Amino acid sequence: MKLLAIRRLWRILRVTLRYRLDDLVFALPLPWHVRILQAVMPWRWLARSPSQWSRGEALRLALEDLGPVFVKFGQILSTRRDLLPPDIADEMAKLQDQVPPFSSEHAMRLIEEQLGAKIDDVFSEFSSAPLASASIAQVHAARLKTGEDVVVKVIRPGLKPIIAQDIAWLLLLAGLVERASPEARRLHPKEVVSDYEKTIYDELDLLREAANASQLRRNFIDSPLLYVPEIYWQWSRPQVLVMERIYGVAVTDMATLADQGTDLKKLAERGVEIFFTQVFRDSFFHADMHPGNIFVSTRTPWDPQYIAIDCGIIGSLTPEDQDYLARNLLAFFKRDYRKVAQLHIDSGWVPSDTRVNEFEAAIRTVCEPIFERPLKDISFGHLLLHLFNTARRFNMEVQPQLVLLQKTLLNIEGLGRQLYPDLDLWSTAQPYLERWMRERYMPKHVLGNLQQQFEKLPHVANMLRDSVEKFSATPEPRRNPQVWLHTVLGAGLLVASAQLGLAFELQTWPAWLMLSAGLVLVLRRA
Repeated sequence: MKLLAIRRLWRILRVTLRYRLDDLVFALPLPWHVRILQAVMPWRWLARSPSQWSRGEALRLALEDLGPVFVKFGQILSTRRDLLPPDIADEMAKLQDQVPPFSSEHAMRLIEEQLGAKIDDVFSEFSSAPLASASIAQVHAARLKTGEDVVVKVIRPGLKPIIAQDIAWLLLLAGLVERASPEARRLHPKEVVSDYEKTIYDELDLLREAANASQLRRNFIDSPLLYVPEIYWQWSRPQVLVMERIYGVAVTDMATLADQGTDLKKLAERGVEIFFTQVFRDSFFHADMHPGNIFVSTRTPWDPQYIAIDCGIIGSLTPEDQDYLARNLLAFFKRDYRKVAQLHIDSGWVPSDTRVNEFEAAIRTVCEPIFERPLKDISFGHLLLHLFNTARRFNMEVQPQLVLLQKTLLNIEGLGRQLYPDLDLWSTAQPYLERWMRERYMPKHVLGNLQQQFEKLPHVANMLRDSVEKFSATPEPRRNPQVWLHTVLGAGLLVASAQLGLAFELQTWPAWLMLSAGLVLVLRRA
Protein backbone atom coordinates (compact mmCIF):
# COMPACT_ATOMS: atom_id res chain seq x y z
CA MET A 1 0.00 0.00 0.00
CA LYS A 2 1.17 3.45 -0.82
CA LEU A 3 2.91 5.44 1.88
CA LEU A 4 0.51 8.36 1.44
CA ALA A 5 -2.45 6.09 2.15
CA ILE A 6 -0.78 4.86 5.35
CA ARG A 7 -0.18 8.45 6.39
CA ARG A 8 -3.83 9.27 5.67
CA LEU A 9 -5.00 6.37 7.86
CA TRP A 10 -2.76 7.58 10.64
CA ARG A 11 -4.28 11.07 10.32
CA ILE A 12 -7.82 9.64 10.52
CA LEU A 13 -6.87 7.81 13.72
CA ARG A 14 -5.28 10.94 15.22
CA VAL A 15 -8.38 13.03 14.44
CA THR A 16 -10.59 10.32 15.95
CA LEU A 17 -8.60 10.38 19.18
CA ARG A 18 -8.24 14.15 19.27
CA TYR A 19 -11.97 14.77 19.18
CA ARG A 20 -12.89 11.72 21.27
CA LEU A 21 -15.05 10.19 18.56
CA ASP A 22 -14.52 6.77 20.14
CA ASP A 23 -16.41 8.05 23.19
CA LEU A 24 -19.35 8.93 20.93
CA VAL A 25 -19.35 5.43 19.42
CA PHE A 26 -19.15 3.53 22.69
CA ALA A 27 -21.88 5.71 24.20
CA LEU A 28 -24.29 4.06 21.76
CA PRO A 29 -26.21 0.86 22.62
CA LEU A 30 -23.75 -1.59 21.04
CA PRO A 31 -23.72 -5.40 21.24
CA TRP A 32 -21.35 -6.97 23.75
CA HIS A 33 -18.93 -8.37 21.15
CA VAL A 34 -18.35 -4.83 19.84
CA ARG A 35 -17.81 -3.40 23.32
CA ILE A 36 -15.01 -5.90 23.83
CA LEU A 37 -12.97 -3.78 21.43
CA GLN A 38 -12.55 -1.21 24.21
CA ALA A 39 -10.22 -3.63 26.00
CA VAL A 40 -7.73 -3.70 23.11
CA MET A 41 -7.48 0.08 22.76
CA PRO A 42 -4.49 1.21 24.85
CA TRP A 43 -5.54 4.85 25.03
CA ARG A 44 -8.71 3.83 26.84
CA TRP A 45 -6.73 2.24 29.64
CA LEU A 46 -5.66 5.68 30.89
CA ALA A 47 -7.76 8.29 32.62
CA ARG A 48 -8.63 11.18 30.28
CA SER A 49 -9.80 14.68 31.10
CA PRO A 50 -13.30 15.70 30.01
CA SER A 51 -13.60 16.84 26.39
CA GLN A 52 -13.59 20.59 25.76
CA TRP A 53 -16.17 20.18 22.98
CA SER A 54 -19.76 19.09 23.00
CA ARG A 55 -20.47 15.90 21.07
CA GLY A 56 -22.00 17.77 18.12
CA GLU A 57 -19.13 20.25 17.96
CA ALA A 58 -16.54 17.48 18.23
CA LEU A 59 -18.13 15.58 15.36
CA ARG A 60 -18.31 18.70 13.17
CA LEU A 61 -14.70 19.70 13.86
CA ALA A 62 -13.51 16.17 13.14
CA LEU A 63 -15.32 16.08 9.79
CA GLU A 64 -13.90 19.50 8.86
CA ASP A 65 -10.42 18.34 9.83
CA LEU A 66 -10.67 15.17 7.71
CA GLY A 67 -11.58 16.95 4.49
CA PRO A 68 -14.17 17.03 1.69
CA VAL A 69 -15.22 13.36 1.68
CA PHE A 70 -16.17 13.52 5.35
CA VAL A 71 -17.63 17.03 5.12
CA LYS A 72 -19.93 15.83 2.35
CA PHE A 73 -21.08 13.02 4.65
CA GLY A 74 -21.89 15.56 7.34
CA GLN A 75 -23.85 17.64 4.84
CA ILE A 76 -26.02 14.64 4.06
CA LEU A 77 -26.62 14.05 7.76
CA SER A 78 -27.64 17.68 8.30
CA THR A 79 -30.77 17.25 6.17
CA ARG A 80 -32.20 14.54 8.42
CA ARG A 81 -32.97 16.38 11.65
CA ASP A 82 -35.63 13.79 12.43
CA LEU A 83 -32.92 11.11 12.62
CA LEU A 84 -30.39 13.13 14.66
CA PRO A 85 -30.34 14.64 18.14
CA PRO A 86 -30.90 18.44 17.97
CA ASP A 87 -27.38 19.32 19.18
CA ILE A 88 -25.71 17.21 16.48
CA ALA A 89 -28.13 18.40 13.77
CA ASP A 90 -27.36 22.06 14.58
CA GLU A 91 -23.62 21.46 14.26
CA MET A 92 -23.96 19.46 11.04
CA ALA A 93 -25.91 22.35 9.50
CA LYS A 94 -22.79 24.53 9.84
CA LEU A 95 -21.03 22.30 7.31
CA GLN A 96 -23.24 23.56 4.48
CA ASP A 97 -21.44 26.83 3.85
CA GLN A 98 -19.36 27.56 6.95
CA VAL A 99 -16.35 25.38 6.22
CA PRO A 100 -13.12 27.28 7.03
CA PRO A 101 -11.91 29.05 3.82
CA PHE A 102 -8.51 28.68 2.25
CA SER A 103 -6.09 31.52 1.47
CA SER A 104 -7.56 34.35 -0.64
CA GLU A 105 -4.14 34.95 -2.19
CA HIS A 106 -4.05 31.36 -3.39
CA ALA A 107 -7.60 31.66 -4.72
CA MET A 108 -6.79 34.83 -6.68
CA ARG A 109 -3.62 33.30 -8.10
CA LEU A 110 -5.54 30.20 -9.25
CA ILE A 111 -8.26 32.38 -10.84
CA GLU A 112 -5.67 34.31 -12.84
CA GLU A 113 -3.95 31.08 -13.95
CA GLN A 114 -7.23 29.57 -15.12
CA LEU A 115 -8.52 32.70 -16.89
CA GLY A 116 -5.16 33.59 -18.41
CA ALA A 117 -5.67 37.22 -17.41
CA LYS A 118 -5.27 39.53 -14.44
CA ILE A 119 -8.27 39.87 -12.12
CA ASP A 120 -8.35 43.63 -12.75
CA ASP A 121 -8.60 42.98 -16.49
CA VAL A 122 -11.71 40.81 -16.09
CA PHE A 123 -13.55 42.29 -13.11
CA SER A 124 -14.22 45.91 -12.21
CA GLU A 125 -14.71 44.78 -8.59
CA PHE A 126 -13.47 41.68 -6.78
CA SER A 127 -13.89 40.82 -3.10
CA SER A 128 -10.91 38.97 -1.68
CA ALA A 129 -12.97 37.83 1.32
CA PRO A 130 -15.04 34.75 0.33
CA LEU A 131 -18.83 34.93 0.46
CA ALA A 132 -19.08 31.28 1.43
CA SER A 133 -16.81 28.30 1.78
CA ALA A 134 -17.80 24.67 1.31
CA SER A 135 -16.07 21.30 1.20
CA ILE A 136 -15.05 21.43 -2.47
CA ALA A 137 -14.80 25.13 -3.32
CA GLN A 138 -15.36 28.67 -2.10
CA VAL A 139 -16.96 31.66 -3.81
CA HIS A 140 -16.01 35.33 -4.11
CA ALA A 141 -18.24 38.26 -5.06
CA ALA A 142 -17.23 40.25 -8.15
CA ARG A 143 -18.54 42.53 -10.90
CA LEU A 144 -17.73 42.12 -14.57
CA LYS A 145 -16.47 44.97 -16.71
CA THR A 146 -19.89 44.92 -18.42
CA GLY A 147 -21.60 45.66 -15.10
CA GLU A 148 -23.14 42.30 -14.13
CA ASP A 149 -22.86 41.19 -10.50
CA VAL A 150 -21.36 37.70 -10.40
CA VAL A 151 -19.82 35.16 -8.06
CA VAL A 152 -16.55 33.42 -8.81
CA LYS A 153 -16.29 29.82 -7.64
CA VAL A 154 -12.81 28.35 -7.25
CA ILE A 155 -11.78 24.78 -6.37
CA ARG A 156 -9.85 24.15 -3.15
CA PRO A 157 -6.17 23.29 -3.70
CA GLY A 158 -4.71 19.84 -3.12
CA LEU A 159 -8.01 17.94 -3.00
CA LYS A 160 -7.32 15.08 -5.41
CA PRO A 161 -4.60 13.32 -3.36
CA ILE A 162 -6.69 13.51 -0.17
CA ILE A 163 -9.81 12.25 -1.92
CA ALA A 164 -7.88 9.41 -3.55
CA GLN A 165 -6.55 8.26 -0.18
CA ASP A 166 -9.96 8.47 1.51
CA ILE A 167 -11.62 6.55 -1.32
CA ALA A 168 -8.89 3.89 -1.15
CA TRP A 169 -9.57 3.32 2.54
CA LEU A 170 -13.33 3.34 2.00
CA LEU A 171 -12.98 0.72 -0.76
CA LEU A 172 -10.81 -1.41 1.51
CA LEU A 173 -13.36 -1.15 4.30
CA ALA A 174 -16.22 -1.91 1.89
CA GLY A 175 -14.38 -5.02 0.69
CA LEU A 176 -13.88 -6.23 4.26
CA VAL A 177 -17.57 -5.66 5.01
CA GLU A 178 -18.62 -7.57 1.89
CA ARG A 179 -16.49 -10.56 2.83
CA ALA A 180 -17.61 -10.51 6.46
CA SER A 181 -21.37 -10.13 6.02
CA PRO A 182 -23.69 -11.67 3.39
CA GLU A 183 -26.32 -9.12 4.39
CA ALA A 184 -23.93 -6.25 3.71
CA ARG A 185 -23.08 -7.76 0.32
CA ARG A 186 -26.64 -7.14 -0.82
CA LEU A 187 -26.01 -3.44 -0.26
CA HIS A 188 -23.11 -3.50 -2.72
CA PRO A 189 -20.88 -1.30 -0.53
CA LYS A 190 -18.01 -1.34 -3.05
CA GLU A 191 -20.34 -0.17 -5.81
CA VAL A 192 -21.71 2.56 -3.56
CA VAL A 193 -18.19 3.79 -2.78
CA SER A 194 -17.28 3.66 -6.48
CA ASP A 195 -20.37 5.70 -7.36
CA TYR A 196 -19.48 8.18 -4.65
CA GLU A 197 -15.93 8.37 -6.01
CA LYS A 198 -17.24 9.25 -9.45
CA THR A 199 -19.61 11.81 -7.98
CA ILE A 200 -17.03 13.65 -5.91
CA TYR A 201 -14.50 13.71 -8.78
CA ASP A 202 -17.21 15.12 -11.04
CA GLU A 203 -17.62 17.95 -8.54
CA LEU A 204 -13.98 18.90 -9.09
CA ASP A 205 -14.76 19.74 -12.75
CA LEU A 206 -16.58 23.07 -12.72
CA LEU A 207 -17.27 22.94 -16.45
CA ARG A 208 -19.42 19.89 -15.81
CA GLU A 209 -21.26 21.82 -13.10
CA ALA A 210 -21.72 24.73 -15.52
CA ALA A 211 -23.21 22.42 -18.16
CA ASN A 212 -25.58 20.88 -15.60
CA ALA A 213 -26.67 24.33 -14.42
CA SER A 214 -27.36 25.46 -17.98
CA GLN A 215 -29.52 22.40 -18.63
CA LEU A 216 -31.44 22.81 -15.37
CA ARG A 217 -31.94 26.50 -16.14
CA ARG A 218 -33.45 25.62 -19.54
CA ASN A 219 -35.75 23.04 -17.94
CA PHE A 220 -37.22 25.69 -15.60
CA ILE A 221 -36.93 28.81 -17.74
CA ASP A 222 -39.74 31.26 -16.84
CA SER A 223 -41.03 28.82 -14.21
CA PRO A 224 -42.49 30.19 -10.96
CA LEU A 225 -41.11 27.14 -9.13
CA LEU A 226 -37.34 27.36 -9.57
CA TYR A 227 -34.71 29.82 -10.74
CA VAL A 228 -31.17 28.78 -11.74
CA PRO A 229 -28.46 31.48 -12.15
CA GLU A 230 -26.97 32.19 -15.56
CA ILE A 231 -23.50 30.86 -16.42
CA TYR A 232 -20.91 33.16 -18.02
CA TRP A 233 -19.16 30.66 -20.24
CA GLN A 234 -16.47 32.97 -21.54
CA TRP A 235 -14.99 33.20 -18.04
CA SER A 236 -15.57 29.61 -16.87
CA ARG A 237 -12.81 27.02 -16.67
CA PRO A 238 -12.32 23.52 -15.11
CA GLN A 239 -11.33 25.04 -11.74
CA VAL A 240 -13.06 28.44 -11.97
CA LEU A 241 -16.75 29.13 -12.54
CA VAL A 242 -18.31 32.57 -13.05
CA MET A 243 -22.06 32.76 -12.66
CA GLU A 244 -24.83 35.26 -11.98
CA ARG A 245 -25.00 36.44 -8.39
CA ILE A 246 -28.35 35.73 -6.78
CA TYR A 247 -29.96 37.60 -3.91
CA GLY A 248 -32.15 35.42 -1.77
CA VAL A 249 -32.79 34.13 1.71
CA ALA A 250 -31.22 30.89 2.88
CA VAL A 251 -33.95 28.27 3.04
CA THR A 252 -33.04 27.51 6.66
CA ASP A 253 -33.32 31.18 7.76
CA MET A 254 -36.79 30.73 9.19
CA ALA A 255 -36.81 34.09 10.97
CA THR A 256 -36.17 36.09 7.79
CA LEU A 257 -38.65 34.01 5.80
CA ALA A 258 -41.29 34.68 8.44
CA ASP A 259 -40.49 38.41 8.60
CA GLN A 260 -40.99 38.87 4.86
CA GLY A 261 -44.30 36.98 5.00
CA THR A 262 -43.27 33.89 3.04
CA ASP A 263 -46.01 31.34 2.48
CA LEU A 264 -44.15 28.43 4.12
CA LYS A 265 -46.81 25.86 3.31
CA LYS A 266 -46.70 26.72 -0.37
CA LEU A 267 -42.89 26.82 -0.24
CA ALA A 268 -42.72 23.29 1.20
CA GLU A 269 -45.23 21.94 -1.33
CA ARG A 270 -43.34 23.53 -4.20
CA GLY A 271 -40.16 21.80 -3.07
CA VAL A 272 -41.92 18.46 -3.47
CA GLU A 273 -43.34 19.52 -6.84
CA ILE A 274 -39.88 20.56 -8.07
CA PHE A 275 -38.49 17.16 -7.11
CA PHE A 276 -41.14 15.17 -8.96
CA THR A 277 -40.98 17.51 -11.96
CA GLN A 278 -37.24 16.96 -12.26
CA VAL A 279 -37.50 13.20 -11.84
CA PHE A 280 -40.51 12.36 -14.00
CA ARG A 281 -40.81 15.19 -16.51
CA ASP A 282 -37.13 15.85 -17.19
CA SER A 283 -35.31 12.78 -15.80
CA PHE A 284 -32.66 15.30 -14.78
CA PHE A 285 -32.63 16.16 -11.10
CA HIS A 286 -30.44 18.18 -8.76
CA ALA A 287 -29.02 15.49 -6.48
CA ASP A 288 -27.31 17.72 -3.91
CA MET A 289 -30.26 19.71 -2.58
CA HIS A 290 -29.00 20.30 0.94
CA PRO A 291 -29.95 23.62 2.60
CA GLY A 292 -26.63 25.26 1.69
CA ASN A 293 -27.49 25.02 -2.01
CA ILE A 294 -31.07 26.31 -1.83
CA PHE A 295 -32.32 29.88 -1.42
CA VAL A 296 -35.70 31.58 -1.61
CA SER A 297 -36.34 34.62 -3.78
CA THR A 298 -37.33 37.82 -1.99
CA ARG A 299 -39.40 39.22 -4.87
CA THR A 300 -42.78 37.55 -4.25
CA PRO A 301 -42.90 35.98 -0.77
CA TRP A 302 -46.64 35.21 -1.17
CA ASP A 303 -45.75 33.19 -4.28
CA PRO A 304 -42.32 31.89 -3.25
CA GLN A 305 -39.73 30.76 -5.76
CA TYR A 306 -36.70 28.58 -5.06
CA ILE A 307 -33.20 29.42 -6.24
CA ALA A 308 -30.83 26.47 -6.75
CA ILE A 309 -27.04 26.63 -6.98
CA ASP A 310 -24.19 24.09 -7.07
CA CYS A 311 -25.31 21.67 -9.78
CA GLY A 312 -22.22 19.49 -9.55
CA ILE A 313 -24.22 16.35 -8.72
CA ILE A 314 -27.01 15.51 -11.15
CA GLY A 315 -29.02 12.30 -11.34
CA SER A 316 -31.19 10.73 -14.04
CA LEU A 317 -33.41 7.70 -14.52
CA THR A 318 -34.16 5.49 -17.49
CA PRO A 319 -37.77 5.48 -18.78
CA GLU A 320 -38.14 1.97 -17.35
CA ASP A 321 -37.02 3.08 -13.88
CA GLN A 322 -39.31 6.09 -14.08
CA ASP A 323 -42.29 3.89 -14.89
CA TYR A 324 -41.58 1.30 -12.20
CA LEU A 325 -40.92 3.98 -9.59
CA ALA A 326 -44.17 5.82 -10.31
CA ARG A 327 -46.18 2.61 -10.30
CA ASN A 328 -44.59 1.51 -7.02
CA LEU A 329 -45.34 4.79 -5.28
CA LEU A 330 -48.95 4.85 -6.47
CA ALA A 331 -49.54 1.24 -5.50
CA PHE A 332 -47.76 1.72 -2.20
CA PHE A 333 -49.97 4.57 -1.02
CA LYS A 334 -53.09 2.78 -2.26
CA ARG A 335 -51.98 -0.14 -0.06
CA ASP A 336 -51.96 -2.44 -3.08
CA TYR A 337 -49.17 -4.59 -1.64
CA ARG A 338 -49.65 -7.35 -4.22
CA LYS A 339 -48.86 -4.88 -6.99
CA VAL A 340 -45.85 -3.51 -5.09
CA ALA A 341 -44.46 -7.04 -4.70
CA GLN A 342 -45.11 -7.93 -8.36
CA LEU A 343 -43.50 -4.70 -9.62
CA HIS A 344 -40.37 -5.40 -7.58
CA ILE A 345 -40.12 -8.85 -9.18
CA ASP A 346 -40.88 -7.61 -12.71
CA SER A 347 -38.25 -4.89 -12.44
CA GLY A 348 -35.59 -7.30 -11.21
CA TRP A 349 -35.20 -5.55 -7.86
CA VAL A 350 -35.79 -8.91 -6.15
CA PRO A 351 -35.03 -12.39 -7.59
CA SER A 352 -37.51 -13.73 -10.14
CA ASP A 353 -38.14 -16.90 -8.10
CA THR A 354 -39.53 -14.88 -5.16
CA ARG A 355 -43.00 -16.03 -4.08
CA VAL A 356 -45.30 -13.07 -4.64
CA ASN A 357 -47.71 -13.95 -1.84
CA GLU A 358 -44.95 -14.26 0.74
CA PHE A 359 -43.36 -10.99 -0.33
CA GLU A 360 -46.75 -9.28 -0.29
CA ALA A 361 -47.46 -10.51 3.24
CA ALA A 362 -44.09 -9.26 4.48
CA ILE A 363 -44.63 -5.79 2.98
CA ARG A 364 -48.13 -5.62 4.49
CA THR A 365 -46.79 -6.53 7.93
CA VAL A 366 -44.30 -3.66 7.85
CA CYS A 367 -46.47 -1.01 6.22
CA GLU A 368 -49.87 -1.40 7.83
CA PRO A 369 -48.80 -0.05 11.26
CA ILE A 370 -47.23 2.95 9.54
CA PHE A 371 -50.35 3.78 7.56
CA GLU A 372 -52.43 3.86 10.70
CA ARG A 373 -50.94 7.31 11.29
CA PRO A 374 -51.90 10.42 9.28
CA LEU A 375 -50.09 10.61 5.95
CA LYS A 376 -48.44 13.88 6.95
CA ASP A 377 -46.73 12.07 9.82
CA ILE A 378 -45.27 9.31 7.66
CA SER A 379 -41.53 9.66 7.11
CA PHE A 380 -40.04 8.13 4.00
CA GLY A 381 -36.76 7.88 5.86
CA HIS A 382 -38.16 5.76 8.66
CA LEU A 383 -40.19 3.74 6.17
CA LEU A 384 -37.04 2.81 4.24
CA LEU A 385 -35.41 1.71 7.48
CA HIS A 386 -38.37 -0.54 8.28
CA LEU A 387 -38.47 -1.99 4.77
CA PHE A 388 -34.78 -2.85 4.84
CA ASN A 389 -35.32 -5.67 7.34
CA THR A 390 -38.04 -7.05 5.11
CA ALA A 391 -35.89 -6.74 2.02
CA ARG A 392 -33.09 -8.80 3.54
CA ARG A 393 -35.38 -11.82 3.80
CA PHE A 394 -36.00 -11.74 0.05
CA ASN A 395 -32.47 -10.92 -1.11
CA MET A 396 -33.47 -7.47 -2.30
CA GLU A 397 -30.41 -5.68 -3.61
CA VAL A 398 -29.68 -1.97 -3.57
CA GLN A 399 -30.20 -0.47 -7.01
CA PRO A 400 -27.19 1.76 -7.80
CA GLN A 401 -29.21 3.87 -10.22
CA LEU A 402 -31.65 4.74 -7.43
CA VAL A 403 -29.13 5.70 -4.74
CA LEU A 404 -28.98 9.39 -5.74
CA LEU A 405 -32.75 9.48 -6.09
CA GLN A 406 -33.27 8.06 -2.59
CA LYS A 407 -30.78 10.54 -1.12
CA THR A 408 -32.47 13.47 -2.89
CA LEU A 409 -35.93 12.39 -1.74
CA LEU A 410 -34.71 12.24 1.85
CA ASN A 411 -33.19 15.71 1.48
CA ILE A 412 -36.44 17.13 0.13
CA GLU A 413 -38.49 15.48 2.85
CA GLY A 414 -36.23 16.78 5.60
CA LEU A 415 -36.27 20.28 4.13
CA GLY A 416 -40.04 20.27 3.61
CA ARG A 417 -40.81 19.21 7.16
CA GLN A 418 -38.40 21.83 8.48
CA LEU A 419 -40.26 24.55 6.57
CA TYR A 420 -43.75 23.23 7.29
CA PRO A 421 -43.97 20.41 9.87
CA ASP A 422 -47.52 19.52 8.80
CA LEU A 423 -46.45 18.89 5.20
CA ASP A 424 -48.43 16.02 3.67
CA LEU A 425 -45.86 14.70 1.26
CA TRP A 426 -48.22 12.28 -0.40
CA SER A 427 -51.14 14.64 -1.04
CA THR A 428 -48.65 16.90 -2.81
CA ALA A 429 -47.03 14.17 -4.87
CA GLN A 430 -50.04 11.97 -5.75
CA PRO A 431 -51.77 14.33 -8.22
CA TYR A 432 -48.52 14.87 -10.08
CA LEU A 433 -47.76 11.15 -10.34
CA GLU A 434 -51.29 10.31 -11.49
CA ARG A 435 -51.15 13.05 -14.13
CA TRP A 436 -47.76 11.82 -15.33
CA MET A 437 -49.05 8.24 -15.65
CA ARG A 438 -52.09 9.42 -17.65
CA GLU A 439 -49.90 11.47 -19.99
CA ARG A 440 -47.74 8.42 -20.75
CA TYR A 441 -50.72 6.72 -22.38
CA MET A 442 -52.08 9.74 -24.20
CA PRO A 443 -51.98 9.51 -28.03
CA LYS A 444 -49.41 12.30 -28.30
CA HIS A 445 -46.94 10.48 -26.04
CA VAL A 446 -47.59 7.11 -27.68
CA LEU A 447 -47.06 8.60 -31.15
CA GLY A 448 -43.84 10.20 -29.92
CA ASN A 449 -42.56 6.80 -28.78
CA LEU A 450 -43.53 5.26 -32.13
CA GLN A 451 -41.68 8.02 -33.94
CA GLN A 452 -38.57 7.28 -31.89
CA GLN A 453 -38.81 3.60 -32.81
CA PHE A 454 -39.24 4.42 -36.53
CA GLU A 455 -36.18 6.68 -36.35
CA LYS A 456 -34.16 3.69 -35.16
CA LEU A 457 -35.22 1.48 -38.11
CA PRO A 458 -32.48 2.65 -40.55
CA HIS A 459 -29.85 1.97 -37.89
CA VAL A 460 -31.28 -1.46 -37.15
CA ALA A 461 -31.44 -2.24 -40.90
CA ASN A 462 -27.79 -1.28 -41.32
CA MET A 463 -26.78 -3.48 -38.39
CA LEU A 464 -28.75 -6.40 -39.85
CA ARG A 465 -27.18 -5.92 -43.29
CA ASP A 466 -23.67 -5.77 -41.80
CA SER A 467 -24.33 -8.95 -39.83
CA VAL A 468 -25.58 -10.79 -42.94
CA GLU A 469 -22.59 -9.67 -44.98
CA LYS A 470 -20.19 -10.69 -42.24
CA PHE A 471 -21.83 -14.08 -41.94
CA SER A 472 -21.83 -14.69 -45.69
CA ALA A 473 -18.22 -13.61 -45.97
CA THR A 474 -17.07 -16.05 -43.34
CA PRO A 475 -15.13 -18.86 -45.02
CA GLU A 476 -16.23 -22.40 -44.42
CA PRO A 477 -14.03 -23.93 -41.76
CA ARG A 478 -11.48 -26.38 -43.01
CA ARG A 479 -12.18 -29.94 -42.12
CA ASN A 480 -9.51 -32.01 -40.51
CA PRO A 481 -8.60 -34.82 -42.95
CA GLN A 482 -8.43 -37.24 -40.06
CA VAL A 483 -12.11 -36.66 -39.39
CA TRP A 484 -13.04 -38.14 -42.77
CA LEU A 485 -10.77 -41.11 -42.19
CA HIS A 486 -12.36 -41.79 -38.78
CA THR A 487 -15.83 -41.43 -40.24
CA VAL A 488 -15.16 -43.90 -43.07
CA LEU A 489 -13.54 -46.38 -40.70
CA GLY A 490 -16.44 -46.07 -38.24
CA ALA A 491 -18.99 -46.60 -40.99
CA GLY A 492 -17.10 -49.73 -42.08
CA LEU A 493 -17.21 -51.09 -38.55
CA LEU A 494 -20.94 -50.47 -38.35
CA VAL A 495 -21.55 -52.31 -41.61
CA ALA A 496 -19.33 -55.19 -40.51
CA SER A 497 -21.15 -55.49 -37.18
CA ALA A 498 -24.46 -55.65 -39.01
CA GLN A 499 -23.15 -58.35 -41.27
CA LEU A 500 -21.99 -60.43 -38.31
CA GLY A 501 -25.32 -60.08 -36.54
CA LEU A 502 -26.22 -58.45 -33.20
CA ALA A 503 -28.00 -61.20 -31.35
CA PHE A 504 -27.84 -61.19 -27.58
CA GLU A 505 -25.53 -64.16 -27.42
CA LEU A 506 -22.01 -64.65 -26.09
CA GLN A 507 -20.51 -65.61 -29.43
CA THR A 508 -21.59 -62.29 -31.06
CA TRP A 509 -19.32 -60.19 -28.86
CA PRO A 510 -17.04 -59.18 -31.79
CA ALA A 511 -20.07 -57.65 -33.59
CA TRP A 512 -21.01 -55.61 -30.52
CA LEU A 513 -17.42 -54.49 -30.11
CA MET A 514 -17.29 -53.31 -33.74
CA LEU A 515 -20.65 -51.54 -33.30
CA SER A 516 -19.39 -49.61 -30.27
CA ALA A 517 -16.12 -48.67 -31.95
CA GLY A 518 -17.93 -47.61 -35.10
CA LEU A 519 -20.33 -45.33 -33.18
CA VAL A 520 -17.43 -43.74 -31.33
CA LEU A 521 -15.54 -43.00 -34.55
CA VAL A 522 -18.59 -41.65 -36.40
CA LEU A 523 -19.91 -39.47 -33.60
CA ARG A 524 -16.64 -38.15 -32.20
CA ARG A 525 -15.73 -34.43 -32.80
CA ALA A 526 -12.59 -33.34 -34.54
